[in-house]
Amino acid sequence: MVIRTVLGDISPQELGVCDAHDHLFLRSRQLPGRELDDVAAARAELEAFRAAGGAAVVQWTPHGMGRRAADLAALSRATGVHLVCATGLHQAAHVAPELTAGLRGRLAEVFVTELTEGIGTTGVRAGLIKVAGGFHTLDAHARWTMAAAAEAHHATGAPIAVHLELGTGALDVLDLLCGALDVPGDRVILGHLNRSPDAVTQRQAAASGCWLAFDGPSRTHHATDWQMPAGVRALAEAGFGDRLLLGGDTVTAGARSVDGGPGMPYLLRRLRPRLAAELGPELVDRILTDHPGRVFSVDWA
Repeated sequence: MVIRTVLGDISPQELGVCDAHDHLFLRSRQLPGRELDDVAAARAELEAFRAAGGAAVVQWTPHGMGRRAADLAALSRATGVHLVCATGLHQAAHVAPELTAGLRGRLAEVFVTELTEGIGTTGVRAGLIKVAGGFHTLDAHARWTMAAAAEAHHATGAPIAVHLELGTGALDVLDLLCGALDVPGDRVILGHLNRSPDAVTQRQAAASGCWLAFDGPSRTHHATDWQMPAGVRALAEAGFGDRLLLGGDTVTAGARSVDGGPGMPYLLRRLRPRLAAELGPELVDRILTDHPGRVFSVDWA
């Protein structure tokens, strides 16, 4: 079982303190003028994260959204931070229609190629598959991408990370991926659960064996941020403390710490001690180290 980083495969024990959901680069039609597309800023952000005690970042930016895979290996070498890159496809609204049209009939093949051979000519292999649901629903595009993700998972063993729109639709995603498409629960990561603090749904999702990712803060959804620590504690007390992940989810240039936002260091500078007060430092340490090591490690086929 190894984790596929942009510099090659490593053991889970080598990963270290991990931001399990973030972005160094990201371009979206929904965020014009706010792109993460600056290599120097990305390096500075990684250096700031490293200085705060971080050792690894999992970049969830999927196919067609400016992930700049060719730059990731040099950034990892320069900063000493392990980087894991994603394949996958986001909601249709974020991606150029012509790109989506060109993937019809071969989406799973593209995912498998990027996981096993590399992304284009970069030599960088992806280590996870990222897809997305909608707001309380799964449209035809989401079902298509999730079916391709499941096919690629069955071919490779790669984990599937899911963007939940405003934190909703978790149970529909699990019905599809783990039910109809037969993906094991422990190979699925549900993102953005802090944005919909529904304790009942979160416990039901955790019971499937999937991973629950709490990733923020978010300016758009800051009203739920204060509820997150208590919600995470409730999950731990219900017996699901071993299914939790934490990330920063920096999606715009203004959200980077080097550009005046909270950025990646916030995860360790502010969120870590806040959660340690709720959960105890030992569990928080496991969430930041052991848990990413487990979910992103694969017996690659």
